[in-house]
Amino acid sequence: MTVALRKPHELESAPLETAGVAAGRRHGRGAQTNRSGRYEPIAYEPTDDGWESLAELEALATEVQEVPARRIITKNESPDIGFDRSINPYRGCEHGCIYCFARPTHAFLGLSPGLDFETKLFAKTNAGQALERELAEPGYKVRTIAIGTNTDPYQPIERRYRVMRRILEVLSAANHPVGIVTKSALVLRDLDLLTSMAKRGLVKVALSVTTLDRKLARAMEPRASTPDKRLETLERLVDAGVPASVMVAPVIPGLTDMEMERILERASSTGVTQAGYVLLRLPLEIGDLFTEWLTANCPDRAKRVLSLMRSTRGGKLYDAKWGERMVGDGPYAWMIGRRFEVAAERLGLNKSSVELRTDLFTPPVLKGQQMRLF
Repeated sequence: MTVALRKPHELESAPLETAGVAAGRRHGRGAQTNRSGRYEPIAYEPTDDGWESLAELEALATEVQEVPARRIITKNESPDIGFDRSINPYRGCEHGCIYCFARPTHAFLGLSPGLDFETKLFAKTNAGQALERELAEPGYKVRTIAIGTNTDPYQPIERRYRVMRRILEVLSAANHPVGIVTKSALVLRDLDLLTSMAKRGLVKVALSVTTLDRKLARAMEPRASTPDKRLETLERLVDAGVPASVMVAPVIPGLTDMEMERILERASSTGVTQAGYVLLRLPLEIGDLFTEWLTANCPDRAKRVLSLMRSTRGGKLYDAKWGERMVGDGPYAWMIGRRFEVAAERLGLNKSSVELRTDLFTPPVLKGQQMRLF
């Protein structure tokens, strides 16, 4: 095996079999390639030197680096999302969802938003302690913290590292509200904490369901829970008294949008009363990654899907305009929105909203810190 060097722009026209990674090595992964991120001056790619040594390379393994976090709460001022702060226990995500809009963040680390994003992960193992410090700061003002808006807090490595579990313990002890989004049935491991917090009006959980097709889900979201398992998880959350909702996200025109009504019907049968949707977003490197995946896995539908995507984004694969990036624009995007509204109305969804409490918040008392009188 030799390593070929190219300028990043030269990879744009490179054939998949040259720029890609052998199927055996990426078994169980979402991305087809591991192209360098947008900030790298030189891109590296393996090239067979004639000895067929590429076939000798082992399958890509998940590598986790433990990193300390100085601060764990991330603030944002985005006008089209309903929270102003979030926590990401991990960087990178082993679920490997090909469409994940967090993929481009790996480029900031000098890594690929492709296979590196799924295999080179970072665990913020001191997240609980960092969170306690921030919640104890005198000027802290309590508002709902969103978790799972970037990478999934219940991805497979959470079984070992339990970072999310510790975060929930801190939030529960402080009576702090939290909203969770996940694709994993592992959330049920923390049902004891979630049930306790739900009784105090401190938590709500959303499960994202993209498709009911197991084969498509396995290719598109290779290490996430199966669609049936996610629906079962919703039912168990509802039965336990935890406010739960379904997110039909992302909706992929020409590939999964025809399933919207069935997903909502199945979710409604679990007892959930809240639902939402997000149109597929393809910022930065995700456009190429998704196109490669689509061509490899759905060659008969690839051109139509990409054409429909452009029709919802002003002729481009993506437009980051505020107010439109989540739902798109144009006739096809409008139709998806109306279909969602009609189905939600028919099923009695979104009749009311779940408001979490902030008045119960009790700041943590750190070791050696004097307790507050008021």
